[in-house]
Amino acid sequence: MTRQATFTPPPGARAYSLRTVRGEFAVVDSSPTAGAEVRGVVLMLPGFTGSKEDFRLLHEPLAERGYRVVAVDGRGQHESDGPLDDESAYAQRELARDVLAQAEALGVPVHLVGHSLGGQIARAAVLLDHSPFLSLTLMSSGPAQISVSQQQRVKLLRDALAVLSMEEVWGAIQAMGPPEEVGGPARGPGDPEQLRRRWLGHSPAQLLATGRQLCTEPDRVAELAAVPLPFHVLSGAHDDTWPVAILDDMAVRLNAHRTVVAGAEHSPGADQPLPTAQALADFWDGTHTAGPHTA
Repeated sequence: MTRQATFTPPPGARAYSLRTVRGEFAVVDSSPTAGAEVRGVVLMLPGFTGSKEDFRLLHEPLAERGYRVVAVDGRGQHESDGPLDDESAYAQRELARDVLAQAEALGVPVHLVGHSLGGQIARAAVLLDHSPFLSLTLMSSGPAQISVSQQQRVKLLRDALAVLSMEEVWGAIQAMGPPEEVGGPARGPGDPEQLRRRWLGHSPAQLLATGRQLCTEPDRVAELAAVPLPFHVLSGAHDDTWPVAILDDMAVRLNAHRTVVAGAEHSPGADQPLPTAQALADFWDGTHTAGPHTA
């Protein structure tokens, strides 16, 4: 990538551009800690208005457990390029095909993790072709559209993007005291200037298209349950975007491993990184010896 990096990678990680058959994607990539038993590779997809840096506190503890972690900015997110005004480039199927290309570029089967919107994109990728994946973890990502209150807030953001510049929308977000989903750029990692630069790196078309997806996503849990992969549903103890009871029910329908991280809300990897990393690694370790759909 030619643009200036916004964040410094966490210790032991490096930032670079991952080349794939569908273009280049900005990633932060950390290797297992020296001396740790190598256990596998993880591909992590961020949520709406988020970026690969949302997983920065997970790299070190997962590296200590023997996992290589590759966190990626999707097309039009933060440091990955994408069209500014062509929403068709961000159709869910296109974003899912990007994920398949990213997994292919890593060269080995991967454990797939998607946070929030990233979970729905991850699900779409698995439904297209599950063969590149060893497991799927849906982190604070529900079965269908987001809650009514969050739909209203995403609509406010989409309405603002239709008439204001990204810089003007950032000012409005700051003035509003932004909510959980819409407030990702203002509540994420880093200082205010880093968060502003991250926001400005997003494509308006990407935000418009994926915001619409969050508000209209159908329930595809039955389709996903038919896929022969181990599933993990992980969330905080409170979540306004998909209520925890809905996530509990989805886990039952998927016969998935279920983790509720105490003291965390919609972003458990940021709110409680150590117990989140432990839950992730324990699940992946279990998939090495257990069959699909093991809770």
